[in-house]
Amino acid sequence: MTKKSKLLDRIRRSPRNVSLDDFEALINHYGYIELKGKHPKAIISEYTMPYKRENPVKSCYVKELLDIIDSL
Repeated sequence: MTKKSKLLDRIRRSPRNVSLDDFEALINHYGYIELKGKHPKAIISEYTMPYKRENPVKSCYVKELLDIIDSL
């Protein structure tokens, strides 16, 4: 397994306990982070998802990111 698939599997197993570093690493594998404005935005393909930078990341942001990755 590659690092990307291991990270994705670990986040899928426990979406309620995801560190900010792991969350942003997964975003950077599939797209990039735009740091303009009050909250950063994860930009993946044609999807834009604002999120709050806190550790651990709230599960609603993690689930939304996983939905975006699944739709690719």
